[in-house]
Amino acid sequence: MGLSDGEWQLVLNAWAKVETDIPGHGQAVLISLFKGHPETQEKFEKLKNLKSEDEMKASEDLKKQGATVLTALGGVLKKKGQHEAELKPLAQSHATKHKVPVKYLEIS
Repeated sequence: MGLSDGEWQLVLNAWAKVETDIPGHGQAVLISLFKGHPETQEKFEKLKNLKSEDEMKASEDLKKQGATVLTALGGVLKKKGQHEAELKPLAQSHATKHKVPVKYLEIS
């Protein structure tokens, strides 16, 4: 069951607030991910040696990666459920190039 047009509008209105600072919010998302699931940090070659939260907050690489993640998520959300064209190449690159096991993409 998909979202109604009104529900999608609510999602996109909330997303607009995220877009005011994609790098900052992306950084916060990745720091939260790494704190809650430290094993995931090992999948990020440029980020795996960041040990403390202070190091993570100071890392431009982490901020750039967070921006990449949230930019891709925004592209998916803006498709309002018609996102296969956006997800397929992401899934392919994460499976083959980045070698990310599916279990890391299903964390809740």
